[in-house]
Amino acid sequence: MYAQLRAEILSGAVSPGDPLREIALANRFGVSRTPVREALRRLEQDRLLVAGTRGMEVRSIDPEEVVQVYDMRVLLEAEAAGQAASARRTTDLLRLEGLLARDRDLTDPDDATRMRTNLEFHAALWRATHNPVLIDLLERLTGHLVHAPRSTLSVGDRWREALDEHEALLSAVRDKDEARARAIAADHMNTARAIRLKLLREAATQS
Repeated sequence: MYAQLRAEILSGAVSPGDPLREIALANRFGVSRTPVREALRRLEQDRLLVAGTRGMEVRSIDPEEVVQVYDMRVLLEAEAAGQAASARRTTDLLRLEGLLARDRDLTDPDDATRMRTNLEFHAALWRATHNPVLIDLLERLTGHLVHAPRSTLSVGDRWREALDEHEALLSAVRDKDEARARAIAADHMNTARAIRLKLLREAATQS
């Protein structure tokens, strides 16, 4: 239950401000309210939920925190790319190649699909580091960005550009070129950061 609810929040299937009620969840999963409370407590510890007027609800975005998270992701994603280039195995490459091919075959995916598939590719790259500490840090950090109302991948032609960058990153990892992998990953995240800042500025002027 915890894993499924977390995945739904991360994918954007549950939006910021949406309530997660114990009784409704107990009925949905066919369990008592005790495991539901435990799952909600863990999601709150993950900073995905907060207490609202109608119980627990998905936490809304904090613009200042988003900028801080992107700053850290630039550093950690570059580190992960470098370590993946050094430590990757054949199975890691097959996984990354499969995910990239799948994403190339998508026809005008919606915003939630872009968020989900992008995260799956990045998560596969993190796992290619075989560094559990780095993987844990990135998984926790990424959870802070799921509250954004719109993915940066839905801005202009960013989806196609991001896939091209994923392909370049995969090539560097395949070639075990740590320096190139780090540079590509840093540029990739810096671009995402710049787009997110633009979206935040636009949202601020409209509020």
